[in-house]
Amino acid sequence: MSDKIEKINSDIVIRQHARALAFGTDAYLLSAFVKRGAGHVCELGAGSGVITLLCAARGKIKDALCVEVQENIAELCRKNIDENRFSGKISVAACDMRELPHEYDGTFDTVITNPPYMRMTSGKLNDDGANIACRHELFGTIDDFCKTAARLLKFGGLLYAVYRPDRLSELCAACENAGLSVKVMTLVYPTENHVPSAVLIRAKKGAKKGMKATRPLIIYGHGEQTNENYTEDMKYIYENGDFNDCFR
Repeated sequence: MSDKIEKINSDIVIRQHARALAFGTDAYLLSAFVKRGAGHVCELGAGSGVITLLCAARGKIKDALCVEVQENIAELCRKNIDENRFSGKISVAACDMRELPHEYDGTFDTVITNPPYMRMTSGKLNDDGANIACRHELFGTIDDFCKTAARLLKFGGLLYAVYRPDRLSELCAACENAGLSVKVMTLVYPTENHVPSAVLIRAKKGAKKGMKATRPLIIYGHGEQTNENYTEDMKYIYENGDFNDCFR
């Protein structure tokens, strides 16, 4: 089956396996949530590499390692990196993040992750193995992702993650247990009349406790949920690849 090819913006074109879970708004928002000057970056569960590629295209990172456990998806990530001309800046490790060599311990300024958000006991398991791994905690729980992030980060390094609001307490607990203090949190709402659909966090290794909750990000204004009906905040994100200052 041939790959799907999608043009993300004027800079990035992404190949995805036709049957694999496509990246969505969560991935785009996470790339925008990452602050400029992210330095030496590791993405855990990188998939097709879109988050890291967007960060690279926007000049946010110095270099990066994309970690993806599924070999066929990791190979697609390599292809996307090559075709978007970032092979000198981004590399790929096709392995279980929990088994990354200890030579990487304490070497990264920033870790990025959009981890699977469903427990293995939750929801209907898709017959396609790639989709199970993308949605369910087949290759690591949220505790595993946070522990690995903490192991890889330098003291004072930052973790950026996007997750489901109904598991926010688990995410915060996993960060705390790993020695990561959640410092900034933004809840994402489809419209002002909906409950939140995603939560973005920034956590810091070795920091004191104390978190700032920003104002909510609302994606769509009144009316239909279409690209033409984005809120001003969402338009800013798509146009600039960053959140505006009121979220900082």
